[in-house]
Amino acid sequence: MQIRDLPYSDPGDPDVRSGPRFLFWLGRNQLGGQLKSLSWGLLHQLAIAGLPVTVGFAVQAVIDRSGGRLALAGGLIVALGVLVAVGDTMLHRTAVTNWITAAARVQQLLARKTAELGSALTRRVAAGEVVAVSTGDVEKIGWFVEALSRFAAAATALVVICVGLAFYLPSLGLMVALAMPVLALAVLPLLPRATRRADEQREKAGKATELASDTVAGLRVLRGIGGEELFLGRYRRASQEVRRAAVRSARMWALISAVQVLLPGILLISLVWYGATLARDGRIDVGQLVTVYSAATLMLFPLRHFEEIAMAYSFSRPSAQRAVRVLSLHRSAQEATVEGVTPTGDLYDPATGLMAPRGQFTAVVCGDPDEAGRLADRLGGHAETGDEDDRAAAAPSVLLGGVALDEIPLHAARAAVLVQDKDPVLLSGTLRDLLDVPSSGLVTPDAALEAAQCADVLSALAQASADNDGDPMRTRITERGRSLSGGQRQRLALARSLVTDPEALVLDEPTSAVDSHTEARVAAGIAKLRQGRTTVAFASSPLLLDAADRVVLVHEGTVVAVGNHRDLLRTEPRYRAVVTRETDDEAAAADTANGVGDVPALKRDDVPAMKSIEEIEERA
Repeated sequence: MQIRDLPYSDPGDPDVRSGPRFLFWLGRNQLGGQLKSLSWGLLHQLAIAGLPVTVGFAVQAVIDRSGGRLALAGGLIVALGVLVAVGDTMLHRTAVTNWITAAARVQQLLARKTAELGSALTRRVAAGEVVAVSTGDVEKIGWFVEALSRFAAAATALVVICVGLAFYLPSLGLMVALAMPVLALAVLPLLPRATRRADEQREKAGKATELASDTVAGLRVLRGIGGEELFLGRYRRASQEVRRAAVRSARMWALISAVQVLLPGILLISLVWYGATLARDGRIDVGQLVTVYSAATLMLFPLRHFEEIAMAYSFSRPSAQRAVRVLSLHRSAQEATVEGVTPTGDLYDPATGLMAPRGQFTAVVCGDPDEAGRLADRLGGHAETGDEDDRAAAAPSVLLGGVALDEIPLHAARAAVLVQDKDPVLLSGTLRDLLDVPSSGLVTPDAALEAAQCADVLSALAQASADNDGDPMRTRITERGRSLSGGQRQRLALARSLVTDPEALVLDEPTSAVDSHTEARVAAGIAKLRQGRTTVAFASSPLLLDAADRVVLVHEGTVVAVGNHRDLLRTEPRYRAVVTRETDDEAAAADTANGVGDVPALKRDDVPAMKSIEEIEERA
């Protein structure tokens, strides 16, 4: 796999049983790249190892006053230098390729899982942790994959050099061969503590990132209530904890580095002292001493890879564990079993008994907003994620035209049923980009914008598009639409959903951020544009409820009443209590005063809403 071939057509099915197993799976799937890197690493390391032999040969040639052998030694040094340069260049190229391709594979896996889970992801994993996994953790995982082949090359080179020295000059070679395992393994007792401190640092950094992302997301609210300094103080304390943890971690790694400098230094001093004694006594040649000393000195370079692989593993293991935590989540209780099916028909939830007939505008009233959000997610096939036991005990899948959404491919389920969250997100880009979404092609952007009552939004964007000849479609919208009001963002998101024109459209409080007059027009626009298509809206506003073909009341997770808005107001006290915001005392008084068949007296806050309904009837 080359960088130019990215992205992967299929990143594969990862082993998510544990972090180490995931790292092993990554390395196994890049076996070709690892072998290339290992081969070039061996060439590089062994060419370096050959330099001491040629240098010792050259020194002995000078002592023996042999010009021919000196010239041969010079030629060998030049050849080895070329091999070192080529090996180092290609090793770096292949190792970095392994790093980037491994990181790209993990990012593709995370992106695929994020698209599969949708809004259910952030209910299981904090948004800050997701950001940390997809940025810093991906880089650390790639680092370990990249360092693995270089470590293997270095370890192989050390073994070859030690064996060669033992045969070349046993008196000094055995001394070096016995010392090398000690030097390589001396830092092992320090690694557990260093790993724990590194884990603590990453945990605190993840919490600080989560706090920062939450603060930025709620900055407008914080400014409104004057809470900026409070949250800034919290972030300062969190960042200082990260700094202190980083210092403690750095101290351990500094100690490990010091050990890897001190022990080789002791070896070299001992080697020079003992070798000089042997050379003085005539038991070895000066050239042999130079060869062994040079080889021992150069062996310190591959020895450094032992420290690097230890650091890479200690940093990548918890990163891989966090990635596994995300990748092991599942969207539903079942896997897709029906291929090539795009279901149509009634939308039915067996768990609650909610039925949305095909081609009708159904409004759903829930007394609990959280329950409404969960039910909206269920209707779109966004089942709660969890482990195998949780998924096995989950409620049965929602049916569309008698076909379970959990049993059809994910892309087909998403194309058939679109769920607009209560707080939809607008990505940065132009308005044309915002509305350029997969769709049936039957609803134009202009029609969707008109139905969503976005005329004032277009006017505001036109005024802000001085560089685009006043064309609002070419005006850039900032991230999350922060330059727009809450109502404007909500209506643009609604227009985007209407353009998609799915078989079934589920809207969770689509008009909660607009005034009553705009809400009445939006409700009428949805009903007109979606005529003949299945639409479900979770709401408690009389304006939207009165525009629906049928209204369903869900109480404590079960459908308890079905009818139209006005009939339910007269006959269903629980419905009336939710829609009119009545207290129990007010409901009892209304029943006593009005009797059966009369609409109860509404609270003062609800009078304008009812007047708006009358205005709609008059215009109709």
